[in-house]
Amino acid sequence: MLPSINLPFIKLAASLGASVDELKLIASFLFSYPLAAVLKRLPDNKPWQKNAFSIAVSLFYLVGLFDLWAGLRTVLISSAGAYLIASKVAGPWMPWLGFVFLMGHMSVSHIYRQFVNDPSLVDITGLLDFAGYVLFFPSLFAGPAFDYVDYRQWIEATMFDVPPGTDPAHYPKTRKKRKIPRSGTPAAIKAVIGLFWILAFLQFSSWYNASLVLGDSYMQHGFLRRVWLLEALGLTTRMKYYGVWALTEGACILSGMGYKGINPKTGKIDWNRLQNVNPWGIETAQNSRAYLENWNMNTNNWLRYYMYLRVTPKGKKPGFRASLATFVTSAFWHGFYPGYYLSFVLAAFLQTIAKNFRRHVRPFFLTTDGQQPTKYKVYYDLMSYIATQTAFCFTTAPFVLLTLPDSILVWARVYFYTVIGVILSTAFFASPGKLWLIKRLKARNQSAVPKAQKEKIHQQQLLGLPEDPGADIGEVVAEIKSEVEARQRRGSKIEMPTAEEMRKIIGEKTGKKLD
Repeated sequence: MLPSINLPFIKLAASLGASVDELKLIASFLFSYPLAAVLKRLPDNKPWQKNAFSIAVSLFYLVGLFDLWAGLRTVLISSAGAYLIASKVAGPWMPWLGFVFLMGHMSVSHIYRQFVNDPSLVDITGLLDFAGYVLFFPSLFAGPAFDYVDYRQWIEATMFDVPPGTDPAHYPKTRKKRKIPRSGTPAAIKAVIGLFWILAFLQFSSWYNASLVLGDSYMQHGFLRRVWLLEALGLTTRMKYYGVWALTEGACILSGMGYKGINPKTGKIDWNRLQNVNPWGIETAQNSRAYLENWNMNTNNWLRYYMYLRVTPKGKKPGFRASLATFVTSAFWHGFYPGYYLSFVLAAFLQTIAKNFRRHVRPFFLTTDGQQPTKYKVYYDLMSYIATQTAFCFTTAPFVLLTLPDSILVWARVYFYTVIGVILSTAFFASPGKLWLIKRLKARNQSAVPKAQKEKIHQQQLLGLPEDPGADIGEVVAEIKSEVEARQRRGSKIEMPTAEEMRKIIGEKTGKKLD
């Protein structure tokens, strides 16, 4: 650590009531803005300068600002191991070997912290490039996460190539000979948003914190009031993440890494490549999918492509086992506090239950063609919103409390309402009740189908075609699209199938031969 660097933070911490390390972390996010502006202005044709600058800043953060020599050692071991595995090991076992090594090494770090301190197809060619990727300072401490192929496209400036046919009037505005477009305004907006959430967290955390729900005064309130306070604790905790991720995303935007391309509808640049959280999407979520998709979005993408889909057998749709494996992996990544596992395992059950409700209950509140809401849909939406928000404030409480005794205590103080709901819902959808819902929905829809349409459906069935060939083919196209996107994220070269190959694929998936 640099001499006397702690003095201003100690004085500021005493006046604000925050910890020195928290203020240092926020300061590092703010320092990253002018430094990212410098990084963007380094020559595009000299990527080694950008790598060296990024590495130097990250080293200053780790050992000059925080004195994290042990942290630097941890980063070096993980990155060196990952580099050697990716560059030297070939074949389908490479990604699994990398996964086991990184998770194993991280587990050692988590155990030390907890009990002592209480196949990639990317061409890994340059050690300096890989080191620059690992030590990319705008996202060093808190993300957002992104793939190595994204970093290569940024460092080589190919990310900013304008697609053929783009209107010259919509070309990104740049300075001098740089290819990286101007990004000061969107970065500044993210900085303001991030500071707003940080200030809100500092204020709200003095009202709603772990000691509130663990204290005796919590039980002086009625049940609904206790649930509300649990929701307030969850919102306050999320504010911290909203602020941190907005600040780091802004620094990435200023460096140019947040560039996503030109929006074909507006003709303007989208800077949301590394958007990591959507607060509005979370706070208004009416189901678990919307809630989870808007949280830690880049890490969720990684979990989806490299865990959720990878553990799913080929030709099968992801189910509960894939969800559980994904959530357990996420918990494992966070550490070994029991609270993480309580939260993530319960979230896996919530996601499966939400799918069942959406599939078997929600259609009753839509028109028979499933395209338009009925007049009762607003009541379903309201109940879905309340159920989602109250279920997740219960589910995420252990994530904040960490220890098993504290987590069980708080859950017991609200009578385990989400656990009971999960048990009842799981039992219902595993019982004849599910078949009853299916029959009721089928009878409802058939009674509304005109006679002529019934005859048409009957004729299609006689011809041996599926009732909804468009849906079957749509599923195949969606599956192919998902695979293409996954390969693009890994930097693979994509070759589109021929017409004959496409007919064969669709025939295999739908069970029908296409001539």
